[in-house]
Amino acid sequence: MRPILCVGALTMDTIFRLDRLPDGPGKVIPLDAVEVAEGMAAAQAASIARLGGSAALWASAGDDGIGDRLIAQISGEGVDCSRVRRVTGGRSGFSSIFMDRTGSTMIVPRYDPDLMAAPATAPDLTGFAAVMTDVRWPGAAALALAAARAAGIPAILDADMAAVDILNRLVPLATHIVASESAAKLITGEPTPEAAARALLGTADFVAVTAGADGCWWSDAGAIRHTPAPRIDAIDTLAAGDVFHAAFALKLVEAAPMSETIAFASTAAAIKCTRFGGRLGCPTRGEVEEFLGR
Repeated sequence: MRPILCVGALTMDTIFRLDRLPDGPGKVIPLDAVEVAEGMAAAQAASIARLGGSAALWASAGDDGIGDRLIAQISGEGVDCSRVRRVTGGRSGFSSIFMDRTGSTMIVPRYDPDLMAAPATAPDLTGFAAVMTDVRWPGAAALALAAARAAGIPAILDADMAAVDILNRLVPLATHIVASESAAKLITGEPTPEAAARALLGTADFVAVTAGADGCWWSDAGAIRHTPAPRIDAIDTLAAGDVFHAAFALKLVEAAPMSETIAFASTAAAIKCTRFGGRLGCPTRGEVEEFLGR
């Protein structure tokens, strides 16, 4: 299978699971904790590999020890990290994430502006099946989406929350847009995910708006369809959107029917939400298919 190039964020996350989020200063002992290489694009690439696909990552990291560990972890998932840009003197991205028993989170990230400088050119896309970008490295995302269109392969945009000018810059470059509920509202001004999905019709070959437990609204021959989310007891929603995007991209390049693609992505994301550890909770393809009864 030809690989999917994932473009964007790469950060080292320290995730603390607490009984409840703190309501003031003091010392809090976590129920559990894990350090994991994530960031939207990195989590998507690792999840594609976990689901049985092939992925490469185009991201930025510093030339520090954190950068070494980031690349080691993502490479260890079977992702090609040869395109990760190492910025001399740069400090790799990291964040502290606090999560309660229900999965509600408080996220404190730190990004070095030098890492987000736009690259001069897009990478060679020869041999790739698709490109998927997040919104965290917009200069690279714009280059990659335009290059994917020129190469005649899917240019997939994970439209998550960002400055509206970044979203307005990237949306017209994508062939496939999968937007979070909050970002879709920002882009369109519509109050509901269904209305936002309708407003996005025509901006790309395919559009979808994800709304967590409320499911996904997606385009089908000029109409908007709805796929409910599986009913689960969520304990950790961190990286659920990344798993959804990974599963979506994988089934898209496999040319599966879109109804099957959305169901597969929704199920993969739902299973992830039952497991602590961010992207480490991504299921295998077999687990998703078993859940779907195939």
